[in-house]
Amino acid sequence: MTTHCIKVWLRKSSLVALTLALAVPPTAAFGGTAAPAASYACRADTKFGKQTFSLRQGVDAKAPATVRPGARFTVAFDLKPGSLPGEVKGFKLKEVRDLTLRVPVPANTSFVSARLAGGSGLGSTPTLERSGSIVTIRVAGPIPGGSAYQLPTLSVRLKAGGRGRVVETKLLGTSFDNPGLNLQATIKWKFVTVKSPVACYPDPNPALTRTQIR
Repeated sequence: MTTHCIKVWLRKSSLVALTLALAVPPTAAFGGTAAPAASYACRADTKFGKQTFSLRQGVDAKAPATVRPGARFTVAFDLKPGSLPGEVKGFKLKEVRDLTLRVPVPANTSFVSARLAGGSGLGSTPTLERSGSIVTIRVAGPIPGGSAYQLPTLSVRLKAGGRGRVVETKLLGTSFDNPGLNLQATIKWKFVTVKSPVACYPDPNPALTRTQIR
């Protein structure tokens, strides 16, 4: 197999593997109403150039329909389970590492606290941090290829703002330069190993929950 052929095969198959890496059933809900899973536009930076693709991550977000001004309330993001393929068209997906998923603190609120619960098959204990108005879930991994995984549920405690305002929760990200989801995938074919950093943003990015302050 020539070097040129290896490059072409890796270019095509890396996209397939990365697309499947976080694929989950397209079911989610917000505000008690069925809604599609979050759809992310993604870009992988490979040795052979930048490659774009899309993936889906199921999310069940819940928040109260109404709250009083200044009241404290919780928004919960239940991230659906998924599984990694072990092999795609003869190429081995070795692992996924350094996954980060970011959620903005919604407008018309102030941050009180946040916590993680659950999660499995992640290769490490997920951590949570807040920087300004952004809450970040970090999973160092590794998540092996061919394994099932469950991201933890994120619960964010908020304080409502002024009467008459609306609190909308969304996922973070507007472009590849301002992503809300990052990860690194390692793909192997015979003696060739490719590590591809991936940046994703939600596209489209509708409100997951809406809470009236009154």
